[in-house]
Amino acid sequence: MVIEDIFKALGDPTRLRIARLLSAMELAVGELAQVLGQSQPRVSRHVGILCDAGLAERRREGSWVFLRQSEPEGASAALIEAVQALLATAEATEPDFAALCESDRRKLAAIREAREMAAETYFARHAGEWDELRALHSADAEVERRLAEALADAPLGALLDIGTGTGRMAELFAETAERVVALDKNLEMLRVARAKLQHLPAARIELVQGDFADLPFADAAFDTVLLHQVLHFAPDPAPALAEAARVLRPGGRIAIVDFASHDHEELRTRHQHARLGFSDRQMAELLRAAGFAASPPAALEGGTLVVKIWTAKRRAAPASPKSPALETAR
Repeated sequence: MVIEDIFKALGDPTRLRIARLLSAMELAVGELAQVLGQSQPRVSRHVGILCDAGLAERRREGSWVFLRQSEPEGASAALIEAVQALLATAEATEPDFAALCESDRRKLAAIREAREMAAETYFARHAGEWDELRALHSADAEVERRLAEALADAPLGALLDIGTGTGRMAELFAETAERVVALDKNLEMLRVARAKLQHLPAARIELVQGDFADLPFADAAFDTVLLHQVLHFAPDPAPALAEAARVLRPGGRIAIVDFASHDHEELRTRHQHARLGFSDRQMAELLRAAGFAASPPAALEGGTLVVKIWTAKRRAAPASPKSPALETAR
């Protein structure tokens, strides 16, 4: 990283806008192209310059490329932090630049809202067959057994099942948890879950509508948080994990069941998957950033797609609070 390269990279209005967007969240190149109103090849050239200067990092996922703000270590970290602070100050003090950044974030929010609506439509259409669709991807009985084993070393306490779908996970752990709160954003899904769980005592099960990126619960309200085949629907998993950390008590546990990184592009359109699974390294970084200490993951390779179980404990120090920029961009 050379200081001359950094200032050359920032000497373009488009790259300044990209740098500010990346300060809020990880983005796909296609999302940047839509927000900026430019062709994807042109945006890719700008992205290449930012990456060469050490201001951004690429991550390929199938045919998609995701960009995130660079997080260097050592001496380079202070330089990058200074550049980020300079850009934040410029937005706070330069009205024209601030207006442009705000416009970009509104466009990004609209793009993501459209994608979320498509996902919700899909969920509503397939609510009654959700368990069947999951069976196409993995051996659910084995996944459930291994998940129960991964969580058997300590009491579950108050358990939050994020993205409960048909309520299968809530049903599975209802006997061993003190209580279970089953949360889903889609009302049709909650109706299906309510029908599945109606035989359980009402004092043990609570169904709540809510978004995994903005959980309607107080801090440190749960002992265990579960995300079963949910995180691949998140365009940006970081806010969901930060929220999971916020509602967990220090020492509380999170369990994430999802696919290992894969290249089945058809899942994006057929099943509204925003992410083609996760690598162990990527998940470890996401968990660390959210305030977790991760345990070694478990892999279940019995199907076309490898299912992984990642578990971690909430560290005593709180996760970083949400930034205003992130809230605006959501």
